[in-house]
Amino acid sequence: MILAPSILAADLAHLAEEIAAVERGGASVIHVDVMDGQFVPNITLGPAIVRAVRRVTHLPIDVHLMVERPERHIDSFVDAGATWVSVHVEAVTHLQRAVASLSERGLQAGVVLNPSTPLSALEEILPEVDYVLLMSVNPGFSGQVFLPSALDKIRRLRATIRERGLRARIEVDGGITTENIRTVMEAGAEIIVAGVAAFAAGDPEASARGLIEACG
Repeated sequence: MILAPSILAADLAHLAEEIAAVERGGASVIHVDVMDGQFVPNITLGPAIVRAVRRVTHLPIDVHLMVERPERHIDSFVDAGATWVSVHVEAVTHLQRAVASLSERGLQAGVVLNPSTPLSALEEILPEVDYVLLMSVNPGFSGQVFLPSALDKIRRLRATIRERGLRARIEVDGGITTENIRTVMEAGAEIIVAGVAAFAAGDPEASARGLIEACG
């Protein structure tokens, strides 16, 4: 299991310490949620934060672009130090072009589906991506409750990837806790994003370790 704590829930005044703590707890990736106030209601982190994260960790930085026309921003995040970048199917007109530009720059290229977006939206692009991020909450706010319908979606996507012999891994983001993380993994997820569950309890090292141990 790859644990990707989302720094959206971290104490940004002590970001370096928070990242070091989840690393000690077993995190393999640092997740950065980027929101523009248009595709989703909130405005959050930008390239400056990614640049700061890059200075304090050698882990991959996973940038999730919850923004309109994300292709306009890819270069700035890559230049800041992002190593994984995912874009929403719902926000990109020319999805193949955006994915190809990520791959050409040597990044792990990902696409994201909102809860109500069907897996059929991936049919043509799936062979070209390194990972698919399935949202298990509606994007835009931290601390939401996991949507149980996501489990069937994870299972169906895992079956499709296996049947087609593709490389794409499944990432899941939203409402992950120690109570449901094992079920999400058993459904077929390989990369787990955790925000509140990783940072909100005040001991990110222990919380990250607890999430990993909860997978059994």
